[in-house]
Amino acid sequence: MLSQKNENVLNLALDASPREREKSLELDVGYNSREREWTLIVKYSGDLEAVREIAVRVTELLNEYAIIVIKESQIETLVNFSQIEYVEKPKRLFFEAVNGKRVSCINEVQDTRFSLYGQGVLIAVIDSGIDYERADFRNLDGTTRIRNLWDQSLLPREAEGETAPEGYGIGVEYTQERINEALGAQMPEERMRLVASRDTSGHGTAVAGIAAGNGRGQLPLGNPMNYGAYAGVAPESELLVVKLGNPDREGFPRTTELMMGIDYVVRKALEYRRPVAINISFGNTYGSHESYN
Repeated sequence: MLSQKNENVLNLALDASPREREKSLELDVGYNSREREWTLIVKYSGDLEAVREIAVRVTELLNEYAIIVIKESQIETLVNFSQIEYVEKPKRLFFEAVNGKRVSCINEVQDTRFSLYGQGVLIAVIDSGIDYERADFRNLDGTTRIRNLWDQSLLPREAEGETAPEGYGIGVEYTQERINEALGAQMPEERMRLVASRDTSGHGTAVAGIAAGNGRGQLPLGNPMNYGAYAGVAPESELLVVKLGNPDREGFPRTTELMMGIDYVVRKALEYRRPVAINISFGNTYGSHESYN
């Protein structure tokens, strides 16, 4: 049954015993043991009329790919068809947030030997803002992990006592105390009155979650620290958040707003005497694009 048209993993799976398939996290993917059927991906040329005669189901895709369900006993006949060029089995998909932490060796520094979760560190996110109400950015007692939130896009409301950060002249700065007051409000209108900043695109919130979210906004909780299964890199850190202003409502923030945001978080880190890691997920394509061999 082994064939050069089959990918190596499929050949290995076909050559394995049922017990070996069950024990593996990979070899049994795509196999229905009750019906003794495989779901397979095939690259073909021409037509699939002959394949339809032996397959349980055929789903044709663009560019001469197809997904078929076929009895295991018919796979040898399948690969002998001249129009079949390549056959592979499906693979499991995983949330990249989890896999990214693994391949970045984050899991190793968060195990019991080191237990490094960002304690004592500030994570600065200079982006589109943050959904400060999310459980991912709160402590177990419900208070915020955000030390300061500077929304450069807002105009200060004198009636609410809002001001820009000292020395910058634009936007509104919200303190940890003000955010906690908003979190304690029962009505959304009251929270909006106290802290008017919103992340309308969700980009900054997603970035902050990867960098510092504790994952408590999703279930199940994934470890003894009560972090969610999709907790970020530094769930014990505190946050400095800058929502970049946009002078041109039809465009994006400029490098001037970004420079002020960086200056702001560095000064705050010096004020708090804490190390800071700054995440900037904005960018541009200025500068040379030449490549050299």
